[in-house]
Amino acid sequence: MTTARPAARAVARRSRSRRSALRQGKRVVKWLIVGMFGGVLIVLCCNWWVVYSTRSQIYFDMHKLPANDVGLVLGTSKYVKGGKDNLFFRYRMEATARLWKEGKVKYLILSGNNDSEFYNEPVDMQNALLKLGVPSDVMIPDYAGYRTFDSVLRCKEVFKQHHITIISQNFHNARALYIGNHEGINAVAFAAQDVPDGYSLRTLIREYMARPLAMLDVHLLRPQTELGNVPIK
Repeated sequence: MTTARPAARAVARRSRSRRSALRQGKRVVKWLIVGMFGGVLIVLCCNWWVVYSTRSQIYFDMHKLPANDVGLVLGTSKYVKGGKDNLFFRYRMEATARLWKEGKVKYLILSGNNDSEFYNEPVDMQNALLKLGVPSDVMIPDYAGYRTFDSVLRCKEVFKQHHITIISQNFHNARALYIGNHEGINAVAFAAQDVPDGYSLRTLIREYMARPLAMLDVHLLRPQTELGNVPIK
């Protein structure tokens, strides 16, 4: 009997310990689910507000687009993985050329990434626009447009432009306009032809995450941006 009682007490302690661990595990899972749900809700709300607050500034009809002296062309890679043409790039350049030929913009700031001599978005844009009939003397390369935030801020601080037309796809324009609105820039945007559904799901997912980050950049983080002239690499 004396041996059985300690053994029974040990079994009871182990049972209580397992129940306690199970309760703690359930609480952790519960708070993880709540945290994930809250995070998703914040991302969705940020996306809604960025799109909603800029909707009146985006134009799809070139004839209704107000004219500005300067267009800010946001960069992207010329090719996708595998060496195929990037439709985002092609349609963006075609839209830019049409806007210039229609007199909707007189000068173009080509803002993009300039990582190395093998990857240079402003040069790629310049070459593509030359082939589309845009003269070189109306194009101004910006080699430090590493992010959309950089491109918009440098347009104001480096190139001294406060009234601009942003040129990119619709999903991208909303974020650029949001940044511009909070940096004291009077901007409208023209939506270049969009790509077919399912063409680049990764790009769209990345944009959903980029919009909350843009709000953080504007209102809280204020990341350091190169505010001098940056030479070609």
